[in-house]
Amino acid sequence: MMSSIRLPRRNGSIQLYETTGTPLAIESCSPPVTRIAYAAAHVVARPLADVDPASTTVVDWETTLAFRRHLWSLGLFVAEAMDTAQRGMGLDWETTKELIRRSVADARACGGGIACGAGTDHLQITPGTTLTDVVRAYEEQCEFIESTGGRVIVMASRALAAIARTPDDYANVYDELLSGVSQPVILHWLGDMFDPALTGYWGHPDVSAAMDVCLDVIRRHARKVEGIKISLLDAELEVQMRSKLPVGVKMYTGDDFHYPDLILGRDQTYSHALLGIFDAIAPAAAKALQALDEGDTARFSAILAPTVPLSRHIFQAPTRFYKTGVVFLAYLNGHQNHFRMVGGLESMRSLVHLSELFILADQAGLIRDPEIAANRMRLVLALGGVE
Repeated sequence: MMSSIRLPRRNGSIQLYETTGTPLAIESCSPPVTRIAYAAAHVVARPLADVDPASTTVVDWETTLAFRRHLWSLGLFVAEAMDTAQRGMGLDWETTKELIRRSVADARACGGGIACGAGTDHLQITPGTTLTDVVRAYEEQCEFIESTGGRVIVMASRALAAIARTPDDYANVYDELLSGVSQPVILHWLGDMFDPALTGYWGHPDVSAAMDVCLDVIRRHARKVEGIKISLLDAELEVQMRSKLPVGVKMYTGDDFHYPDLILGRDQTYSHALLGIFDAIAPAAAKALQALDEGDTARFSAILAPTVPLSRHIFQAPTRFYKTGVVFLAYLNGHQNHFRMVGGLESMRSLVHLSELFILADQAGLIRDPEIAANRMRLVLALGGVE
């Protein structure tokens, strides 16, 4: 069913747009066999809570968990409490613990795959904060996740980036942390385009030199590292690092610009997936991975190709505000009945940006019901003065 809507465009005009995409069918399926695929999932705010969103986090638990069940039904695993869930941008550690506790229990109940982000975001950085404090903060979060039965994703630490002075400081923190975990973890190297506080992570402004520090850590602890996710938006760097990983250590792409080629791979090597964009394009991701399981690489590429312009738009600079686009698409598609976010992040993208997102999502077949989505788009535009 087509729907018409007047949308603001970059040139300042208001133009009529008619939906043209054919919505992808949403069908339950088993997890893919040839690749491991995590969708980093967003959280849904409770919009009627009378709080200051800049300092208080209130989550709509049922809607948040319902979205995770949607992802599991499509055969995707959930990467919980990650950057996409607004860690460090609205989601505090106390709320994060409840999110992890509930999500791991739901995963166990329905047989869904899950891994959870452990960081240091509850650590208050002072002039006296030490590297030992960073290790202890990491350990506290890892121990909590393991106590729930969840698997650990070791996130990059703003605290470590703030106080580390040399590459050895990073190596020593990770050496101590990895020596103490009870099961293999996934490491996460998040680039400064996602979080400016992580500039120079691993102790080097040069990314190639930083990669060598990270690889040295992984080699020393290969039995404790299940894989590494890198989110640097640099496909060649990912391929280079992938080729240097110890046998048995997986590469998880976090590259929301080049994911189809990186997952498909070349020369018998490939990346698995741990992606924020898989929250937004879950039906397409599931169908593409099914095609890959069947050996149909052409269909895999054909399904994902229209999603790339959408992903590049959602993750455009300032990249850290991509969460706004992810939540907006969930709102358009009826996964939540409002466009509000913890921390008030719904205001971090322009109406023009959201209008372009609507068009690109439609063209990728990712608008489930064009009429409902257009009506919701009109409400958002009306609040912005578009009549």
